[in-house]
Amino acid sequence: MEVRPIRNDADLAWAIGEVTPYFDAPPAHGSADADRFDVLSDLIEAYESRHFPAVELEPVDFLYAFMEMTGRTQADLGNVLGSRSRASEILHRKRALTVEMIFKLNEAWGIPGDCLLKPYKLAVA
Repeated sequence: MEVRPIRNDADLAWAIGEVTPYFDAPPAHGSADADRFDVLSDLIEAYESRHFPAVELEPVDFLYAFMEMTGRTQADLGNVLGSRSRASEILHRKRALTVEMIFKLNEAWGIPGDCLLKPYKLAVA
């Protein structure tokens, strides 16, 4: 089982190239290939965590990014929240997300609640 440390982008590209075939043909559980996949995946994750830290977004920014990524609109958000004006208030930071709204977004769109539960500042009126 050839495995080596990931110290730079070239090593990262090599490791990704090595694990990519396993996505189409997963190795048998407990096999040497499965162990190799696990080790390389852990090395990739560790390297990416050190060199490409995740950006923490405020809930409204996360919601905007999620909507853009999934092709949803403010009207779609209004349908989930029960009102287009409520969606506008949320997106313009005039009203805070409530636990009920977060629950609805989790149920309807699968957004993890912890991404929307962080405190954030509202716009000054």
